[in-house]
Amino acid sequence: MKLPFLEACVDSYASAMAAARGGADRIELCANLAIGGTTPSRALFRQVRRDCGVRINVLIRPRFGDFLYSGEELEEMEEEIRAFGELGADGVVLGILTRTGELDRERMVRLIRQADGMDVTLHRAFDMTRDPFAALEEAVALGCETILTSGQAQSAEAGEVLLGELHRAAAGRVVLMAGAGVKKENILRLHSATGIGAFHTSARRGTLDSGMVYRKEGVSMGLPSLSEYEVWRTSEEEVRACAELVHSLKR
Repeated sequence: MKLPFLEACVDSYASAMAAARGGADRIELCANLAIGGTTPSRALFRQVRRDCGVRINVLIRPRFGDFLYSGEELEEMEEEIRAFGELGADGVVLGILTRTGELDRERMVRLIRQADGMDVTLHRAFDMTRDPFAALEEAVALGCETILTSGQAQSAEAGEVLLGELHRAAAGRVVLMAGAGVKKENILRLHSATGIGAFHTSARRGTLDSGMVYRKEGVSMGLPSLSEYEVWRTSEEEVRACAELVHSLKR
């Protein structure tokens, strides 16, 4: 990965195209960003791969919730990695933990083996580990290219002290990519505070109002805190503003 670097996290064709037009260096393609992201459909990937000129990493996460997976879920993840590799993905984004909060090395090896030359990013399962410095060393040993992290905090800003410590401990052996709450207003501060030059953002500025005229009130298809009549969408303008800031950083 050539630094500085901006990755946009998207869960729709429209968002992927907005990210590409805005100048993102890479997109992380997923589904269901409202619940932290899950594996996208292969149909969506094919559309985005066809029309998007930037690199595409695919999130491999079979469900919402923790990162402790059953044997059947592991099998599903292995198949998804192989399938997206055959479809032309540039990389995969993954992570598995043990019950006691360490990276599950044995199962991570199984997944990485399926990646077969694709870039591997350890996702924010890292932020749920017991010892982030031990997890960093495991990620290096496993051959991960990137660790996506908020510094084990609710946002990258809140975790900036640990982010800086992790960046220094990584010493160029793996790229620390700051994510969670990254936006144009805090990129320069995060870089100054941590030294990190890779950033991950959904670049969402509010929500779009649904085009529905008739609206059934009081009925929710999922989380009751989320309106069925709001659409999450990446903002091309926000991506462009973030990209300009990131790309202005010293190499």
